[in-house]
Amino acid sequence: MMNLQNKRILVFGLGVHGGGLGVARWLVKQGARITVTDLKRAEDLQSSLDALRGLPIEYVLGEHREQDFLNADLIVRNPGVPRESKWLRFAREHSIPVEMEMSLFVERLPRGAAQVIGVTGTKGKTTTTLMTGAILKRANPKTIIAGNLRVSALELLDQIDAQTPVVLELSSWQLEAFPARKISPHVAAITNIFPDHLNRYRDLDDYADAKAIIFQFQRPDDFIVLNFDNEPLARLAHRAPGKIVWTSSHVLKGVASEGAFRDGNALVWRWRGAARKILDARDLRVPGEHNIANALTAIALASVWGATPEQIADALREFRGVEHRQEFVRESGGVRYINDTTATAPAAAIVAIETFAPGAAGIVLIAGGADKSLDFSELARVIAQKVRAVILLEGNATDKLEGEIRGAGGEGLLVGWFDNLQRAVERAREIARDGEIVLLSPGCASFGMFANEFERGDQFRKIVNSGQ
Repeated sequence: MMNLQNKRILVFGLGVHGGGLGVARWLVKQGARITVTDLKRAEDLQSSLDALRGLPIEYVLGEHREQDFLNADLIVRNPGVPRESKWLRFAREHSIPVEMEMSLFVERLPRGAAQVIGVTGTKGKTTTTLMTGAILKRANPKTIIAGNLRVSALELLDQIDAQTPVVLELSSWQLEAFPARKISPHVAAITNIFPDHLNRYRDLDDYADAKAIIFQFQRPDDFIVLNFDNEPLARLAHRAPGKIVWTSSHVLKGVASEGAFRDGNALVWRWRGAARKILDARDLRVPGEHNIANALTAIALASVWGATPEQIADALREFRGVEHRQEFVRESGGVRYINDTTATAPAAAIVAIETFAPGAAGIVLIAGGADKSLDFSELARVIAQKVRAVILLEGNATDKLEGEIRGAGGEGLLVGWFDNLQRAVERAREIARDGEIVLLSPGCASFGMFANEFERGDQFRKIVNSGQ
């Protein structure tokens, strides 16, 4: 483990998601000499730069320079930097070590990966992480929850001792830190795999391989929780070196007989031949079948970790959901406004529409944005069947989405195309009827109009709450 005091560290990518922000602050505290380089200009990184104001950091913005890489004792790569970056290849060619936040973090834990519960997946990983963290906090109030949550894991290191459970949400990009160190969490889960980030991965199999890193280096006494109902995960299971723990929205049978499953309305944990009802699905405060699946994964993770059924049930009954994920913002004039800005892929937007359609007089959907090379045909079909009106946001994916909606017979649902969220929400407010829902669930990334999906959701909340 490198002593970072006085080492020349290049933070490769500052970004606006917090991926480089916490790393830079932590490295300063270690006494390192920091240079931050990012292709974005200062005005595009202002929120991150403001958070680092006053710290002894050199910035190279709007470009990358060879000398900064050559002069570095260590490069710390932001997860947003593609693994194919020519600068990473340049670093390898010049034998300059490259780390990421998660590899720096795990190797400095008192017990390393042995105390980590890691959660990844296309959908539901944030909710599952926070559900699991809430359960473990009942067992150990010192439990740490971090990772892909705009919370820097490194900055929490001084709060962690050998008995502290650490629950990490891990994106596929963050998982790219683990192969070099050959580490995987002791207890891990993949919630599901659906097409996403195909602008960063060759195809769905390549994307699934990135998710599988979470269990790739497990030992036989480690645990991987997999969703039996998700076909890509069923295909991956044979590669898992640890103990597979299944979850399912149906009763588990045969080779997948042990784990967490739904039996009617009962959420059940079966382990080593003994089955026990944990709680009733109707006791969950978060709506939707997808949240039942998230709860089953949290039950499995917490159970193999050692939480009691009572701790699990009490925490899940109190769990109220996550901001920006099917988040109720306000009811005004008989219309409910829902912020689902983190639906950055078509599959996530489909889940939101199907969750709210049965209980609403109609849905006015705000969708569209930046492209991730994804297929919108199924989302368009669901929109044509279950949405009353569609308001589109500017972005390089929106033409494709609009074309698919028209092709699915939904031409009459299209209300307008906006390059300003304020005007889009105002238009939604004008046409929404009593008992309907205005749903921001874009099915696309946010870049172009917004710094990230969280800014998009924050703006939506502000606009909705400022209206009459």
